[in-house]
Amino acid sequence: MNIEIISCLDDNYSYLIHEEKTNTVAIIDPSEFDPCDELIKKKYKKLDYILNTHHHYDHVGGNKMLKTKYNSTVLGFDGDKDRIPCIDKFLKDNQNFKIGNLNILVIFIPSHIKGHIAFYLEKKKIVFTGDTLFSLGCGKIFEGTYKQMFNSLNKLKNLPAATKVYSGHEYTKKNLDFCLTYDPNNEFLKKKAEWINSNNITMPSSIGEELKTNIFLRCEEQSIKDALNLKNSSDQEIFVKLRDLKDNF
Repeated sequence: MNIEIISCLDDNYSYLIHEEKTNTVAIIDPSEFDPCDELIKKKYKKLDYILNTHHHYDHVGGNKMLKTKYNSTVLGFDGDKDRIPCIDKFLKDNQNFKIGNLNILVIFIPSHIKGHIAFYLEKKKIVFTGDTLFSLGCGKIFEGTYKQMFNSLNKLKNLPAATKVYSGHEYTKKNLDFCLTYDPNNEFLKKKAEWINSNNITMPSSIGEELKTNIFLRCEEQSIKDALNLKNSSDQEIFVKLRDLKDNF
């Protein structure tokens, strides 16, 4: 299996998956037509599937034109089906489906929007998290609740540490500044900062790296509670405080 990162719009990432054994080609979250089509027509000449983590325009903007040109099948969450353009197949939480020989599990992770999902390739140790989990950050809460986002992140943080994380945006440098503000003594974070500052594309991360450096996955750490002057607060209360601070950072 090969994954190609496609930079779209200002800071979006779309991901092309090529499963070589069956020559199956899929794109996750095609933000816009042109950069996705350029790669497809140059190297693959086909697009079998379009997978959407959620309906926001910067994740589905290429759906219609790609589907029209390549006769692709569009897959999205059943709970978001009325807002995903050109959707053909409706996915449910904990459903397994195949792209060629690749087994993919749907993980329901609401809060950024109410119908958000991740795509988890367990055997390949890869997860596509859309706008829920970012490198060193998490998504804004538009339609859900703080509790839902906290629980969604916990689902993802419990995946194996070696799992590679492909997020929907390049927000890592901005997220780094926030994490360093409230977790300034984190040596893993300082070391990662050196690498981040010398790379324009920071995907993929990994669950293991995020557990050590992403402040939103570290709400149980006493050092972070102390930095927020919330020494006796619950982990979820710490998350709420951090999310509010990030919204105004």
